[in-house]
Amino acid sequence: MPMKTNKKELIRTLKFTLFSISAGIIQILLFTILNELLHLDYWVSYISSLVASILWNFTINRKVTFKSSNNVKISMLLVFLFYLVFTPVSTVLGNLAEGSGVNEYIVLAVTMISNFVLEYLYTRYVVYRNSCDTADKQDKG
Repeated sequence: MPMKTNKKELIRTLKFTLFSISAGIIQILLFTILNELLHLDYWVSYISSLVASILWNFTINRKVTFKSSNNVKISMLLVFLFYLVFTPVSTVLGNLAEGSGVNEYIVLAVTMISNFVLEYLYTRYVVYRNSCDTADKQDKG
């Protein structure tokens, strides 16, 4: 990989990390409101906060991090397929852990870290593998 490409990928990874942190803040705040103030079940709080986080993260990363001109519907479908697997697995495992006495915020933190790593790899190498920075090229062309 040429040095310029390495630097570009490092910057892309840093952007994804920062935007994921902002999505994580959204998820934690919404989870806390639903869990502490409304006293909803773990899985309801988790899924609601996860969906809000996903929508934010997808929107900002598509435009700013990956700068993709990919069809939004196709990109969203691919992200949906990721979460079609991740959400039930993480919800069931999280619910089991929380039900076994693990603090719900520890469960949430472990789930969010797993989501961050897996989502970056999937988004970069599946959703936008051939379309990173294509929005820039369309703007210039």
